[in-house]
Formats: sequence, C-alpha cells, structure tokens
Amino acid sequence: MAEKIDWIGLVRSLGLGFSEKTAEHDATGTFVTESYAALQNNGVFAAGVPAELGGGGASHAELCETIREIAHCCSSTALALSMHMHLVASMAYMWRSGNKAAEPMLRRVATEGLILVSTGGSDWLAGSGKFEKVDGGYRLTGRKVFCSGAPAGHVLMMTGVYDDPQEGPIVFHVPLALDAPGVTVLDTWHVLGMRGTGSNDIQLEGVFIPDTAMSGVRRTAGKWHPSVHLITLVALPLIYAAYRGIAETARDLALEMAKRRKNDPNMAYTVGEMENQLVTAQLAHASLIELVTSSQPGPETTSAALIRRTILANAVMRTVDQAMEVAGGGAFCRSAQLERMFRDVQGARYHPLPEKPQTRYTGWRQVLRASAERRQRRSTSFLKPDNRAGVHSHGGVLGSAPRRGLVPACSVRCAPASGSS
Repeated sequence: MAEKIDWIGLVRSLGLGFSEKTAEHDATGTFVTESYAALQNNGVFAAGVPAELGGGGASHAELCETIREIAHCCSSTALALSMHMHLVASMAYMWRSGNKAAEPMLRRVATEGLILVSTGGSDWLAGSGKFEKVDGGYRLTGRKVFCSGAPAGHVLMMTGVYDDPQEGPIVFHVPLALDAPGVTVLDTWHVLGMRGTGSNDIQLEGVFIPDTAMSGVRRTAGKWHPSVHLITLVALPLIYAAYRGIAETARDLALEMAKRRKNDPNMAYTVGEMENQLVTAQLAHASLIELVTSSQPGPETTSAALIRRTILANAVMRTVDQAMEVAGGGAFCRSAQLERMFRDVQGARYHPLPEKPQTRYTGWRQVLRASAERRQRRSTSFLKPDNRAGVHSHGGVLGSAPRRGLVPACSVRCAPASGSS
C-alpha cells in the first residue's frame, strides 16, 4: 500500500451500500456480513497498520473519522470495526514507540487480511478464563462475552488467568485462532441495540496454548498495568467515534422530520438543547482524540480519557433523546430510523469504564495527588527558616516522596501470533 489512500472517502462511498442492509440486520439480529466483506475487500482492516509494515498507514485521527463516517450509515458495522481497529492501533502505537514485539501480528493483519476480535470488555483488569499448566503449555477453559465481530474474526486477542503458586492470580494476554480446537462461537447476541455487531459469547474448552505463545503481557489480576492504560488511551476515541456518528445522524434526521412541526412554539428550545448536547459530544471526542498524540499512557492520562468518555457517552445519549423529542411521535416508528438509533446509542453507557467506576477512579487519583502535594509541602517546609524561633523548623521525619502514579511508565509487550491463522 505505497500510495496514500483516502480512507474516509473510501468508506463514505462504501457506506451507501451499508445503509441498504442496516434495517434488515437490525430486524433479524444478524451479523453485518456484507459490510465486513466490503471493508475487507478494500483493505480497511489494515488501514491502521504502519505503512512500513505493509499497511494503510492511517493516523489515529483518520481511523476515528473512518469509523464515525461508517456510523452515519450503519451503527453496528462501525462499532464492530472499532473493536478490531483499537487492537491494531494499540499495537501500532507500541511499534512506533520502539516496542517491536507486535510487528509479526501487524504484518499478518496487512498481508493476510486478519480480522481481530477483542475480549477486553469482559476481561478488563481481572481477566477471565482459567489456565491450567500442562506439558508444553497450558489449557484454557472459560467463556468470553461481548466478542464483537466474532462471526467474521480470525484471531481472538484475549486474556486468561493462571493461579501461580508463588505469585497468586496472574493474567496472561495471548492470541488464539478462532478455528482452534475447543473454540466455539455461540449464538447469544439477542439484544436491545447494536444487533448487527455479532458480539456473541465464545466458549473455550480446554484450548491448548503453547508456552511460546505465553511470552506477551503478564500482569497481576485486578491491578492496573501499563498495557491497560495504553488500551484505554487508544481504544476509547475509536469506540466512541461510532456513537458520535449515531448522534450526528440522529440530529440530522430529527431536523428533517421537524419541518412538519415548524409552527410549534417550543421547537426552537428543544432543537437548541439537542444542538448543545451534540456539540458537547463533538468537543469531548475531539479532546479524547487529541490526548493520543499529546499525552503518554499512564494513570493521569487514563483519568483524563475516562472523564472525556463519560462526558461523551452522556452527551451522545442525550442528543438522541432530544432528537426523539424534536422529531415527535413519528420517531417511535421503525421506518423513521430514529427508533433504531435510540436503541443503538444505549451501548455507549457500557464500555469500560462506566460513569460510576470512572468517577471513583478519577476521585481517587485526585485524593492521591492532593496527598502527594501535602507531603511535598511538608518536606520543603523543613528547609525553610522559622523566623519566629530563629531556627530551622523540623518537628519530625520528612514526609515520604509523592506518589507519581499507580504503575511505572508504559512498557508493553504484545503476545506473538503463534497458533493463529
């Protein structure tokens, strides 16, 4: 892919075809097979791979805009694609930062057209699935949920937990071929909205993982780790690009429908409220994207990203709520499309971290910062002269050094693609 591709223009042209099938997949709860095939045939799944590795070389901002554009036509296609894209973007981020462990997988995405499936939404900090040590490797048993794009995926990027006799529960990040023995994609995605994402559960029964595939990220279960800070920073702008696209389309549809109610004296107020919420979402999303290039992964950046995620999630949902009011009773009909967008946008509330865990995390970070600043003031006051006594004040031991963060600077290793196809 030596020539620079206009990814946004490409998906805009493909989106016309996506729109034709959107209502059908929503009504039947079936996966957006045709959209995924069109994206793969046009190399979109490799757009985020660095050009030096044979990929499309798209920037993170371009990937976000690509997903947002697709969401204007099909919410499910956009969200499912974002789950693949954030895995690729995270590995590309590491590769550009000097960590070349992800290079084999990135090259395979570019050359073989691999589609990656994430289990991060169900694994998160604690991990899921149990590893049992056997000769030459491990056996993994468990059930992964919310595996978007599973019907078309090739490699499951997942975690499992090994109860180490000395260290306790350890989470390993490993890739797994979806056609490996013991892997079954279940038919479980029967839901309120985003019905076409194919986010089925995946059952793992004694799946063999060789020792050679266990050399990737290794972390303590339930604890924040540099790899989680990285994925939070990179993934959220991509995932929420889909919801921003839904909100924008809902606004446009509502305004079109409202033309029949132009004499309603309250209409201007409702439209103004809708516009305020949409602009709030757009500003929060733009700021979230900007963090990827202006900040380094870590506890403080994670807090900043999660704050923006909460603002954005609330704003897109409120935008669509207001769109339903602006459109009037006609919005309740499926044929108007707003009813589907109202259901689809509800997914914005569930991606990690939801609002209450986010406010707790952010609040705790602020408490730690205030405590560190207080200790810092105490330690520096030891060196200041006490003018009243004419001596240097002390009054005990110096305060401990301020906590700089919960984890060290980001240094993430990606599991190799051993065993995947």
